[in-house]
Amino acid sequence: MMIMTGAPAADAERGQAISVLAMGIVAMLIMVAGLVIDGGQKAAAISRAESAAAGAARAAANAGAGGTLGTGGDRSVAISRARTAALNYLRGVGGGTGPRVSGTVTVDGAEVHVHTSVTVTTIFLSLIGIDTLSAAGDATARVVPT
Repeated sequence: MMIMTGAPAADAERGQAISVLAMGIVAMLIMVAGLVIDGGQKAAAISRAESAAAGAARAAANAGAGGTLGTGGDRSVAISRARTAALNYLRGVGGGTGPRVSGTVTVDGAEVHVHTSVTVTTIFLSLIGIDTLSAAGDATARVVPT
């Protein structure tokens, strides 16, 4: 009669396939969470950039309308006022708790064009080398003579 001592070799590896599968599932969950969280940050940055561009364009058009923007008078005064109002608006938006908003202002006749950009730092995507995400917004406001 033969008595076996010790476990067979197959029993020593039992359960390792499940451990590898569990590690793979955990890695996938972390990647999905990263895409959701950092994707949400990107969506919020796009919204912030578009909202800031729209507000700055309105502020510029209002300031320019108080002058002679688009009426053929001393346009340099109105253009300067419009640009200053838009840039002041963008400075105010960027001074809060969110990411900084930068932008450019172009005055063309009775229209004011504002282009903004926002950069946010990633949380999970930085683990794979993507440290920042950028978003942009554009808006145009037109001064309508009354």
